[in-house]
Amino acid sequence: MRPNHGTTPRTFRVLATLLLLAAAGAFGVGAAPNVQAAAPSPLDRVVPAPVSAKPGGTPYRITRATRIRVDGPAEVRRVGAYLAGILRPSTGYPLPLTDHGSGDIRLRLRSGDFGAEGYRLHSGAGGVTLTARTPAGLFHGVQTLRQLLPPAIEKKTVQRGPWRIAGGTVEDRPRYAYRGAMLDVARHFFTVAQVKRYIDQVALYKVNELHLHLSDDQGWRIAVDSWPRLAAYGGATQVGGGPGGYYTKADYREIVRYAASRYLEVVPEIDMPGHTNAALSSYAELNCDGVAPPPYTGTRVGFSSLCVPKEVTYDFVDDVIRELAALTPGRYLHIGGDEAHSTSHPDYVAFMDRVQPVVARYGKTVIGWHQLTGARPAPGALAQYWGLDRTAAAEKEQVAQAARNGTGIVLSPADRIYLDMKYTEATPIGTKWAGLVEVRRSYDWDPGSYLAGVPASAVRGVEAPLWTETVQTTADIEYLAFPRFAGAAELGWSPAARLGWDGYRERLAAQGLRWDALGIGYYRSPQVPWPAP
Repeated sequence: MRPNHGTTPRTFRVLATLLLLAAAGAFGVGAAPNVQAAAPSPLDRVVPAPVSAKPGGTPYRITRATRIRVDGPAEVRRVGAYLAGILRPSTGYPLPLTDHGSGDIRLRLRSGDFGAEGYRLHSGAGGVTLTARTPAGLFHGVQTLRQLLPPAIEKKTVQRGPWRIAGGTVEDRPRYAYRGAMLDVARHFFTVAQVKRYIDQVALYKVNELHLHLSDDQGWRIAVDSWPRLAAYGGATQVGGGPGGYYTKADYREIVRYAASRYLEVVPEIDMPGHTNAALSSYAELNCDGVAPPPYTGTRVGFSSLCVPKEVTYDFVDDVIRELAALTPGRYLHIGGDEAHSTSHPDYVAFMDRVQPVVARYGKTVIGWHQLTGARPAPGALAQYWGLDRTAAAEKEQVAQAARNGTGIVLSPADRIYLDMKYTEATPIGTKWAGLVEVRRSYDWDPGSYLAGVPASAVRGVEAPLWTETVQTTADIEYLAFPRFAGAAELGWSPAARLGWDGYRERLAAQGLRWDALGIGYYRSPQVPWPAP
């Protein structure tokens, strides 16, 4: 029989090829490039590195029929809703939450060797099951599940799949109980929305503490009813003389609530007795001479001090801590204590002796910068170490002695994980007083053995601070924080045996496309083999 007009044997061959491809799923709805379809992300290709990842079995594929089963109290359902909120926009699937049925994606609480924040993820052809002892553990497991899916899962519009999770089992739990991100909102002010965005970004890497630096020479950022000029006047400027800003109590509560929904505890800091010009300029009586200095918009440190001998100073401290503690459900309150160069050593010790019991009286545990160890740290206090490799041996030994006497240590070495340090001389923002900190230097150290003389058992965790003298926008935050924040988070979470630059740089490279999908503008370090955009 003669073909229809316009049809040739070659055309038939082309049509046959297209039919075969369609049958194979190459042009099916939700299809993806062949490489992605052929090889789901390996179970251990996540950051932070899990304790163990054992591949095996058939991958699980999320489809339009997939449901999210939640077994447990309302908080488990909230974690399931959070997961659904991530998956629905990019897949276009309904992904309803249910409390019955089998298969699909299941979140459940069980007793077991998970610790307070650990989890198990098991994936196979029949579904994915996340098991943990606490909702926090389930939430951290969700972050691993996200990273096992293609980066396009992070998009807010429908993308092409398939959405497959490799078969096997991940067992995971954190090395340290304290894993923090610090954001300085005093040097430059950041809105509630900007802080929430940063919370979402750091939560992907399983941190659990959000340290907010709420006061400094350049600005006071939290409303205090009993001392209203602190925010209204002391909060009205910032580095460079901009408009500044402050959080109302409702604003602060919203940050606390949102952080808690991502299983981060807010650690508020009121830095004292130094770094206090914003308070001193707001209230003349806090100055020894009774004269309020003008607001300060520069970047010099060490010139300001509360008046230690005056009793009004302790009325002020009591009121501020009382009101801030009442707003903060978390365990900690940070009292600063660094760079108090205008406070004599006897006055510094006397001040800390008066202030630490106030923190305890309002139900919080003291955290202070490591200079606190030069005074008398309260029982249970944590000292946050920000020294450098080149810090004097005597200062390091002072910290080590306090650690041996029971003071817990949080590590934030400035020449390793201060995120405001420049990567290279060419970095357009940031500072370099602690040195240039490329990605490998930021990652390539072990918290458990970093400070000589500090027992490994005294190390409570790791925190990556981002100071904002040069940081004015969300884009600035992201460029300095990423990729280095991911490494700091791994140092806090992953066991020492899983750390190592060669493996980490490959896993870090895989985060690049995910950050692209999330709209995070990061530094493309030449030390990392980033995939092409």
